[in-house]
Formats: sequence, structure tokens, C-alpha cells
Amino acid sequence: MLRVPAAGELRNNFHMGGTPALADLSARDREICAEVGPFLKARGQFFVGLDVLGDKLTEINVTSPTGMQEVNRLAQLRGAETMQARFWDALERKIGG
Repeated sequence: MLRVPAAGELRNNFHMGGTPALADLSARDREICAEVGPFLKARGQFFVGLDVLGDKLTEINVTSPTGMQEVNRLAQLRGAETMQARFWDALERKIGG
């Protein structure tokens, strides 16, 4: 998901008027994920938010990754396909539930 800043605003935060837009991952985005994914997984992380500006990783959000609702809406995900359902399924698998 791409956050698009409001007109006249540099920040793209939702609370500053930014809006979500559906976006495909670039080759560089996938490269970043491949690089940091094993590091995060080895430390018990299975759902994080990665902020990428241009082609640089700028932030890893492990305590409050956002955007689930926006991804659901943009990708028209429902029921078991929603980001929340996928999260809870992954958590249950992780803890053996």
C-alpha cells in the first residue's frame, strides 16, 4: 500500500490527510523484504510494517504496523482473506493454537 500525501502536504500520514493507494511491490521492495525478513523472523516477528521511501528502508514498525483496513478495502478482501484474519491465523499457528 502506498500512502499519498494530501495536496500541499509533504507528510503522507493518514492523520495529516494522506490517502491509501494500491501499489505493487517493486523489485527493490522485494529485495528489502528478502534482506530484513529472515532477521525479523529469527527474532520472533511475523507481522511488521516496513516504511520505504524511494529505494531506502526508513522504518520498521513492530509494535503498531498500520494499514490493514486500508489494504482490505483497496484489495477488496473479505472474511478469511482480510489482513486481520491472516494475522490471527498466523498468530494461532505460531503459538500452537
